Amino acid sequence: MFDFGIIPPAMFVGMVLFMLYGFPVAFSLAAVGLFFGIIGIATGHFTEAFLQALPLRFFGIVSNDLLLAIPFFTFMGAILERCGLAEDLLEGTGKLFGRVPGGLAYAVILVGAVLGAITGTVAASVITMGVISLPIMLRYGYSPRLATGVIAASGTITQVIPPSLVLVVLADQLGKSVGDMYLGAIGPSILQVAIFMGYILILSILKPASMPPLPKEVRGDFNWALLLRVLSGMIPSIVLIFLVLGTIFMGLATPTEAGALGVVGAMVLAAMHRRLTWPLMQEAMRSTMHITSMVVMILIGSTCFSLVFQGMDGSRWIEHMLSGIPGGPVGFLIFVNIFIFVLAFFLDFFEIAFIVIPMLAPVASALGIDLIWFGVLICVNMQTSFMHPPFGFALFYLRSIADRSVKTSDIYMGALPWVCMQLVLVAIVIFWPQSVTYWLDKGPKVDPNSIKIEVPGFGGNGLSLPPLGAPGGGPPQMPGLSLPPMNGLPGQPPAPAPATPAPPATDLGQPPKIN
Repeated sequence: MFDFGIIPPAMFVGMVLFMLYGFPVAFSLAAVGLFFGIIGIATGHFTEAFLQALPLRFFGIVSNDLLLAIPFFTFMGAILERCGLAEDLLEGTGKLFGRVPGGLAYAVILVGAVLGAITGTVAASVITMGVISLPIMLRYGYSPRLATGVIAASGTITQVIPPSLVLVVLADQLGKSVGDMYLGAIGPSILQVAIFMGYILILSILKPASMPPLPKEVRGDFNWALLLRVLSGMIPSIVLIFLVLGTIFMGLATPTEAGALGVVGAMVLAAMHRRLTWPLMQEAMRSTMHITSMVVMILIGSTCFSLVFQGMDGSRWIEHMLSGIPGGPVGFLIFVNIFIFVLAFFLDFFEIAFIVIPMLAPVASALGIDLIWFGVLICVNMQTSFMHPPFGFALFYLRSIADRSVKTSDIYMGALPWVCMQLVLVAIVIFWPQSVTYWLDKGPKVDPNSIKIEVPGFGGNGLSLPPLGAPGGGPPQMPGLSLPPMNGLPGQPPAPAPATPAPPATDLGQPPKIN
């Protein structure tokens, strides 16, 4: 453990102690990094010039065009959270599925997936659907544990479904394309929705009393008017999803440009619902400012920490420890997922992405693990951080808007089956990598060793230059090509060159003469 000295482990322990104390994460990382940087200078691990890279790193953060996607997607989600889109979707979809047991649960899962694809924020999905659907589900006989569990789980789907902010941050930390991360997340997103709906189907067969269908007077008749109402709520959402994701996948826009298009589309949807007001815009801008400032400050603090940590050979220490885990790449992946699952009890996904991922990515690359697949796997794992008690943020959001008649123990116990289903998805992604890589455009596979470049020569089989003179020292003879004389008239013999006087001999034993 101490093959690379005591300072890298001490830095890691110091970071954990600071965060357990409750000090803000961004300032904890910066303080630990600068403190051990002074120790490194004092002990001779590196010179003061090593820390001159900090201003350049800070400038690289604030000038990173990719990170502009974060405020755009956040602003888009904040507008859609308040524009009434979720209400229309939930009402229409709930009536559409309300005639079967568990119909409201199906509606919550589907609408959660759609909201996740157009908002990208867990808080917006959980709070919006909790306010709208939780009272209705409880009123018509749904189990409190089932109702709270399905609402919290449908909100966390946002973590995996593009355009998730987690995928943007992971792509930046792994040095990969955001578009590739989005493509890789399509398969796990579909699988997650299918697993959730399959669980509701099985539960509706085994325990139909816990999720009864809606009464006829509430759901109304199944007719074209109801179908058109559902489609009128879905079609604008699908158009916005294509506007954001389709332009990225087709190569028509960068993630930042797609985020800007998404903001315009969100404002259009808000105007369609007649909710586009100045107070709404102010609230959305304020929320965006808070989240973006938090992300940038955490990134700056983690940069201070990572620079000093790498200067102390911390990355080599991490690689040395994790490369020796039994089981090779599979053992490494199992350890990493258990480690992140435990770490998610205490840290937010931004903190995990900025602190832990830069340590793990070099080891994964050295083991030959595809970093796109690795990033999507970590994202699937980190979504459990919003669900598992007692620190899941989705549970906190749900507790804040749930009625007092709903016990906190019901919220926590109701979340456990959904956490297990999320862990099942983690196992599927590990042992079935094609669930991620199938959607990626790999292009033609070419073995670099099979490439042979042949340059045509002037003569012979290989590369050769024309002779500088004909045999006997004459001018070069090339068929069909003659060069004009260097001086004189055409057809006349060249004039003799003036004789150049030889330079006087220099006596190297004498000092030079200066005139």
